[in-house]
Amino acid sequence: MTFSAADADKILADNFAPWVLALGLTVQETGERHAVLRLPWSGELARDGGGLSGQAMMAAADTATVVAISAARGGYGPMTTVQQSTSFQRPVVGADVLIQVRVTKLGKRMAFADITLTPEGSDEPAATASTVYALLG
Repeated sequence: MTFSAADADKILADNFAPWVLALGLTVQETGERHAVLRLPWSGELARDGGGLSGQAMMAAADTATVVAISAARGGYGPMTTVQQSTSFQRPVVGADVLIQVRVTKLGKRMAFADITLTPEGSDEPAATASTVYALLG
């Protein structure tokens, strides 16, 4: 089954809370075991000092993982975050963030993924994360 960026955008619209949709995430690419989403820069997501909020980046990474797992499974099914670990390496100021998710293991009940969050135009990530999901259906 082909899983397109349009399919992924529909998953976002149909399954996420309004505050997650307010992040403005867009799906740039999907593949057999990966997805790339864009978190657009917004002053509303900035914290003191003008850097993008870590909470916004963590929510974006978590949401992007759902898209990548759905792509790996050929469609959306119920799932929930079991664990997320995020390391912040540098601030993001005035740039969109590209969120690259790679599903490292897809089992029947659990999925694991690695995420890199990189400011557009940079070669250096702003943050990395790893997630574990329980697949419920």
